[in-house]
Amino acid sequence: MTDFVLDASVAAKWFLSAKDERLTDEALALLRKFVQGEVRFIVPDLFWAEIASAFWKAIRLGRFDKSSAQEALSYLANCDLPVYPTATLLDRAFHIATAFDRSVYDSLYVALAVRSGAPLITADERLANVLAARFPVKWLGAV
Repeated sequence: MTDFVLDASVAAKWFLSAKDERLTDEALALLRKFVQGEVRFIVPDLFWAEIASAFWKAIRLGRFDKSSAQEALSYLANCDLPVYPTATLLDRAFHIATAFDRSVYDSLYVALAVRSGAPLITADERLANVLAARFPVKWLGAV
């Protein structure tokens, strides 16, 4: 079984309309592998706030409805994703953020990838382009 650090940018694509999202097919293929037990996802505790925020934004833009968002959050909660506290990742994340001019939020995912040895899978192509040569970061479009 392959482990990945799951970026909220990938998980959001499992639920949001493909007409509004790039890389939906790739994200859904990864979800199928998870459901089939071929991959396992781990997340920093920040994941929950980020995914809920992505759904909130989609609701505000008229791209998602509240009941669907609540169902999606319930589905994710039932996936029993191993969750790592951001407090234990913060020192490394802050170093990554300041050294590579990335947000601390993104850097927490990268710090978890470094700590766990599981690559971060992200839909953020710029993040992957900046960090993939130095850290275990994979862009969803290249998986």
